[in-house]
Amino acid sequence: MADIDPIDRARAALADRAELPGMSLMEHLEELRKRILRSLAFLAVGFALAYGFHNTLVAIIQKPLLDVGLRMTMTHPTDALNLILKTSAVAGAILASPFILYQVWLFISPGMYANERKYVTPFMAATVGLFLAGTWFGYRYVLPGAIRILVMDFGKNFSHMITIDDYTGFFLAVILGLGICFELPILIFFLALFGIVDAKFLLRHFRYAVLAIFLVAAIICPMPDPFSMCLFASPMLVLYFLGVAVAYFVHPNHRKRKEKSAT
Repeated sequence: MADIDPIDRARAALADRAELPGMSLMEHLEELRKRILRSLAFLAVGFALAYGFHNTLVAIIQKPLLDVGLRMTMTHPTDALNLILKTSAVAGAILASPFILYQVWLFISPGMYANERKYVTPFMAATVGLFLAGTWFGYRYVLPGAIRILVMDFGKNFSHMITIDDYTGFFLAVILGLGICFELPILIFFLALFGIVDAKFLLRHFRYAVLAIFLVAAIICPMPDPFSMCLFASPMLVLYFLGVAVAYFVHPNHRKRKEKSAT
C-alpha cells in the first residue's frame, strides 16, 4: 500500500483540528500581538543581562583565535561597539529563549487537544537543550578545527588580518547553524504530533533524509574537506533517528492504541 502524501496528511490534520473550539480572527490577532510584545520584553531583559557580561562574552568568542596566537582586528572605529551589541543581542536571545518558547506554546496550544498540551515541559526542555548542545558541539569541536585548518594550514603562507566583522559572522554561522540543525527532532516532533509523518514514513524515506542532511552539512560546513562535512552530518543523522523514536511515541495512532489498551 502506497504511503499517503505528507501534504494530504497535513490537510487532514488541519481539517481535524478545525473542529476544535477556537477563536475568531481578531482574537487570534490580538493573542499574537500579546505574545509578540511579551517576547520582545523578554528579549530586552535578556539583552540587558547579557550586556552586563559583555567583556566575558567577547573573551569567549575570541578564545578560539587566541588559542592559535591571533586576535581580531578593528578596521572601523565602531567595530568594537558593534561586536559588543551583537554579542549581547545573541546571548540575550538565548537567555530569553525559554520564555519566548513558552509564549509560542501558549499561542499554538488552543489548536491542540488536551492530551497534547502535556508535552509543553518536554518540548521546552528539549528545544533549549538541543540548541545548547549544538552550539557547544560547534564551539568545542567544529570552530577550533575550522580555524586550525583554514588559518593555520591553508593560510600558513599568508599574513593574517582577521577583522571583527568577518570573524563574528563566521563564528555565528557555525555556532547558530549547528544550534538550529540540532533542532531536527523538534521539527519531527510537531510533524508527528499533528499526524503529518510517522516513524514508518521516516524510516522508509531515510535515504532522502541522508541526502538532505549531507546537503545541509555541505552548505553550513566552513571547511572544504569531506571529513569535516561528515563531522557536521554525523550528529544530525543521530538526531534524525532520535526524531524517529519521538515520532513513534507522539503520533496520534500510537496514542490511540495506547488509550485502547489501557481501557
